[in-house]
Amino acid sequence: MSKGSRIAFFGSSLVSAYWNGAATYYRGIIRALHERGHHVTFYEPDAYERQRHRDMADPDWARVVVYSAQGTEALERCLEEARDADVVVKASGVGVFDALLEARVLELRRPGNQVVFWDVDAPATLERMEKDPGDAFRALVPRYDHILTYGGGEPVVSAYRALGARECVPIYNALEPRTHHPVAAEARFEGDLAFLGNRLPDREARVEAFFLKAAGLLPGSCFLLGGSGWGDRALPENVKYLGHVYTQDHNALNCSARAVLNINRDSMARFGFSPATRVFEAAGAGACIITDAFKGVELFLEPGKEILVAHSGEEVAEHVRALSGPEARRIGQAALQRVLSEHTYAHRASKVEEVLGLPSSGAHERVA
Repeated sequence: MSKGSRIAFFGSSLVSAYWNGAATYYRGIIRALHERGHHVTFYEPDAYERQRHRDMADPDWARVVVYSAQGTEALERCLEEARDADVVVKASGVGVFDALLEARVLELRRPGNQVVFWDVDAPATLERMEKDPGDAFRALVPRYDHILTYGGGEPVVSAYRALGARECVPIYNALEPRTHHPVAAEARFEGDLAFLGNRLPDREARVEAFFLKAAGLLPGSCFLLGGSGWGDRALPENVKYLGHVYTQDHNALNCSARAVLNINRDSMARFGFSPATRVFEAAGAGACIITDAFKGVELFLEPGKEILVAHSGEEVAEHVRALSGPEARRIGQAALQRVLSEHTYAHRASKVEEVLGLPSSGAHERVA
């Protein structure tokens, strides 16, 4: 283990998925890096009630430091501690003092270390900078050793290079087989189509178009809606609102509904090449996934065989209407085998090591 690198990671939260869609992505990547001999300290703010809604204790595969979001004194102590790390990572969307962190982590560069910006929402970051030529982050992009992104493919890579990035590499989200896997179905989650996603401004119109529209077209079918923020939204009578679904219940939801719907946010749909984390989680549970169409889907799962693709709510309804139980299980099993063979966080951690030139302990074989 001593051969691994020391990584200081500033992100939104590792221990709480509450209003924090990046949580499972962080957990999968960081746990896989730990298993390859690296030592990660994750710095997160006590903000947005996430500590009150933890869904896991501090893990044994990362050191978690929670700092106060009231004033910058505690954050400055964390930055000083991170000075000794081999790799310093500032993730996008920490939610507290983001602009300060983006500038201050660059001051931690010294001979022999690397400073990385890890964009977990590159489409939103790039669109923000495009709209505001005076955005302070634009001038900082060329100073980072690496830009890593949650997704986005060539469109995101090209956009970051145009801003002067030295290197931009997508590290796609993936499956953590130990936490997302097939389980027994549960009656409370049984239905014809389930959608899980928080109510966000750049997602709501697409939920209306792809999920609620389909529910309206199939009044005899049962639709399940999970996620925070939908409680005051008028819903069709055949939509059962579940509220916030905690991480430990995701497998049961994915394994109980006949099909699971993925809906990309506006910005991710426009850039493409950005399958949501829940696509891999649902595939890992052997769920039959229906997704709104996005460019690059075939790089991850084969349409018609491992995933069903819809361009509208009408097409979602057509898939649900035509989908038999045996066919749903066949598609789900094909997706499970694909993600296990190509899209686990062990695969992603190997890519991170390759990009950053990190030595592995050798305790686990590298994944091709």
